[in-house]
Amino acid sequence: MEEQIKRAVRNLNISYVFFWVLPAFLLGAGEFDLLPVGALVDNPQATYYMETAGILLTALCVPLALKLFSLVLKKKIDLLTIPLALKRYVQWSMVRLGLLEVAIVLNVLCYYLTLTNTGNLCLLIALTASLFFLPSKNRLRNDLHINPGYDGMKQTFLCNERINLRTVEPEEIEVMY
Repeated sequence: MEEQIKRAVRNLNISYVFFWVLPAFLLGAGEFDLLPVGALVDNPQATYYMETAGILLTALCVPLALKLFSLVLKKKIDLLTIPLALKRYVQWSMVRLGLLEVAIVLNVLCYYLTLTNTGNLCLLIALTASLFFLPSKNRLRNDLHINPGYDGMKQTFLCNERINLRTVEPEEIEVMY
């Protein structure tokens, strides 16, 4: 169990690093003139469409990435066994990062093609939202409701610190005829 959790956290960390490497690579490519810098500066209509697409995509992807994961976690992942839940958790975490990555790539291109600050602002919004997804072992345990002294059995909803359940002894049962 502990090995599966470590593997899942390692996969999440690797995907998170790649998530940050792609924008850094694109920013470096733009600064070294490997991207067509300022190609749409003379075309105000294309600039308008690029900026609008960047704003709308950011406005769509950031809340979707933040809220969609919690809905999927409650409705689909919580109902699974722990090994399968770990796999689905990693998959949906990558989908969440992918949503933000699309908005980030479009806004980097928007910034370098139009040379306006709108792409930069939307890029920073999406990158800041990704800080809420920083993977850790504690976050994974909290999201999947896995306690550190976990024995492999799925936690039930009847387990609560205030509720003490015990079995009824045969002599406590009164049978009425």
